[in-house]
Amino acid sequence: MGNAYWYTIHSGPVVAGIVGKHKFAYDLWGDTVNIVSRRESCGLDGKVNISGETYSILKDDPKFTFKVVEKYKLKVKARLKCTLLTVA
Repeated sequence: MGNAYWYTIHSGPVVAGIVGKHKFAYDLWGDTVNIVSRRESCGLDGKVNISGETYSILKDDPKFTFKVVEKYKLKVKARLKCTLLTVA
């Protein structure tokens, strides 16, 4: 059996808050959350999938290597690259 995990990272603004009257829960909302949720459905087993926004933040860090695997279409969004992140 291979690695049964994958991670999806996207960078952007969110709104955070606490919901509930008796049992409180902390939650995040916004387009950033929606995008990472959609990207998660395209996760690759044992890999870390990052968005273009996250890539632009990390691209010059020598601790990471990147590999663009494919482009895929998300619901209601344009085609996005699937960029895999590896810690060197």
